[in-house]
Amino acid sequence: MAATAGSAADRPAGGGLVVALLLPIALVNLVGFLLPVFNLALISLQEVQASGAMTGGWSTAKWVSVVTDDFYWELLWNTIRTSLGITLATLLVSYPIALYLHRSSGLWRSVLLVMVISPLLLSAVVRTYGWIAILSDQGVVNSVLKAFGAAEPWRLMFNLTGVTIGLTEILMPYMILALVAGFGRLDPRAEEAAATLGASPFRVFRRIVLPLSVPGIALGSLLTFVLAVSSFITPKLLGGGRVFLLATEVYDQAIVTLDWPLAATLSMIVLVVFGIAIAVYGRLVRSIG
Repeated sequence: MAATAGSAADRPAGGGLVVALLLPIALVNLVGFLLPVFNLALISLQEVQASGAMTGGWSTAKWVSVVTDDFYWELLWNTIRTSLGITLATLLVSYPIALYLHRSSGLWRSVLLVMVISPLLLSAVVRTYGWIAILSDQGVVNSVLKAFGAAEPWRLMFNLTGVTIGLTEILMPYMILALVAGFGRLDPRAEEAAATLGASPFRVFRRIVLPLSVPGIALGSLLTFVLAVSSFITPKLLGGGRVFLLATEVYDQAIVTLDWPLAATLSMIVLVVFGIAIAVYGRLVRSIG
């Protein structure tokens, strides 16, 4: 009886400790995420005058115009398609680097890790301007091509090609770090056993390394996709106003046109895309776990 009473007396204290530990992050999420999202939803339902001033009335006109306008459906499809292409390109370029980094050791591993993380110390704006210097008609790439006899410069800017190249490089560190974290499931002994039984290196990779790295691939793809969908600086600069994505349209409506309800409506659609991506990721993780 005493033991039972003692354990029952301990439960409220344990529950209070859990609440005390969770309260700070709950408040941060409430103030930093939930309230702004709720306010964004309210703004999307505001009536607006031609001058951009909100009247204080309520209307679903912006939602109706977005849902019924083919331009916004094409914009949504173009954003998802472009972000998936950037995610795939980032994965293909980052996977060998991450695998090599995982299998490195000692000082060389530390050097490689610093090289992977160091781009994150620079602003995306600075790195984007660096790509402008590389991809422009008079940039490094076209200067090299001209030296080899190219008659006309390649159009690597103000189109989807430049946006894809720039965002792929900018998002590579996130993909590499996620992949390295996922490679923790790899067991060198399984690879050695397969090689001992006569499996070729490609077969070992296809049957052992790749399946065990799927969680890292899923995490890196989710992170890269979300960042690609929400990027607007790089598409704005490298796209030159000719590449239309949801994030760039939100910026234009909020800053240029001053149509805040429409910008808020498009922002809510971006959040819906994020939610779908997270749901797909969760389903994939559960299926392989």
